[in-house]
Amino acid sequence: MPQQQIAFDAELLRRYNRPGPRYTSYPTAPQFNADFGEMQLRDAIQASNEEPIPRRLSLYVHVPFCFSPCFYCGCNRIITRDKARGEAYLARLHREIALYAPLFDRDREVIQLHFGGGTPNFLAPDQLGDLVDALRRQFHFADSGDRDISIEIDPRFCDPEWMAALARIGFNRASLGVQDFDPVVQQAVNRIQSVEDTRAVIDAARNAGLRSINVDLIYGLPKQNLEGFSRTLDVVTGIRPDRLAVYSYAHLPHLFKAQKQIKDDDLLDGEAKLALLQLAVEKLTAAGYLYIGMDHFALPGDDLAKAQARGGLHRNFMGYTTHANSDLLGLGVSAISHIGNTFSQNPRDLPSWEGAVDAGNLPVFRGMRMSEDDELRADLIQALMCQGEIPVTALERRYGIRFDEYFAASLEQLQPLVEDQLVEIEPGQITATSRGRLLLRNIAMCFDRYLDPPAADTRPRYSRAI
Repeated sequence: MPQQQIAFDAELLRRYNRPGPRYTSYPTAPQFNADFGEMQLRDAIQASNEEPIPRRLSLYVHVPFCFSPCFYCGCNRIITRDKARGEAYLARLHREIALYAPLFDRDREVIQLHFGGGTPNFLAPDQLGDLVDALRRQFHFADSGDRDISIEIDPRFCDPEWMAALARIGFNRASLGVQDFDPVVQQAVNRIQSVEDTRAVIDAARNAGLRSINVDLIYGLPKQNLEGFSRTLDVVTGIRPDRLAVYSYAHLPHLFKAQKQIKDDDLLDGEAKLALLQLAVEKLTAAGYLYIGMDHFALPGDDLAKAQARGGLHRNFMGYTTHANSDLLGLGVSAISHIGNTFSQNPRDLPSWEGAVDAGNLPVFRGMRMSEDDELRADLIQALMCQGEIPVTALERRYGIRFDEYFAASLEQLQPLVEDQLVEIEPGQITATSRGRLLLRNIAMCFDRYLDPPAADTRPRYSRAI
């Protein structure tokens, strides 16, 4: 698709700033249930092996440990400085790999491996190397140039010399958490991180030959302001990472205990938060970054931008990737897999995951098998989130439906967004406009059949759109 500019309409963004899923999957994780377990996952893997052309594999490894708590964090993580816990966790990861690997046909290529957390660099390079070697021995890694081996890095706990070691292991992408360089904001969220240390890790990664660097920022953090965030954006665009993710801070202390450390008085109101988003959009686009969607920006030469231009962008639990049509196997506590038309998740608490692995069981505690309706809506939402378009004609042919009849209720929900010029309905296609590009979640929600009216407990389960 041709790259489209973003039109920033503050009044519209205020009006549509409501809670909703981020659509790293459809159906979303709250729909997973305990009826889907180990037997169902084994059946799904076997069925995926028997496809006429089996899909390639993406692997995700979750490392839950962090050295210190960041108060904004909503990730599944365990705070500790005890490196022995990493050793014990690695031992069980090796066992989990040995449980899964024989289930997949050896001719199925691994095209992507990603380490997330937590803080993956809680583990030393030699530990990470041993784990990657184990995966290489037991799975068939692709030799193609588009193979990705990526890792999330906390620069505060990464010796720049490590980057050369990671490159030798095979890592070719790294994502660094920054959030904000303003010292006042860093103090408020318990994450003190210097520009110099961050730049040193990025320089070392580039010198080691990693082909893509991503930097994460967050807007809406306590005590942020336009002046401080502007300085952060100027520093980051000066460093010029290949990709940027600019996330909205979601304050959900009833879900994430660490956020209770943040004082309500330090949080920004809606107007101030919107101003930060507008500043980020303006500065990043002026610096030459393209808006990919859902908080993500990339330089025109980056693989994400190229994949979007050719229609090959994909979105899953790892965020945006360039590897569509692959099965995802998640390893480690809380990791999610997407095999064929199924989703499954490992236990979110460490003891339950450990117990399952120690017993020699695939550590599945919930999941689901998608219905044909789920698959149709998943394809629709995937196209919308990745390309900003709903390919009506293609979906009609693929699923044998009349779009306007099948989605009559959804199109009725979509009508106010059409009237607000967030989407355009044309013959054979529905397209997000420049005004709607920042509100893809809201468009997708019109096609989500699982979104019921709020229950008695009105505390939001999802973050807001902006």
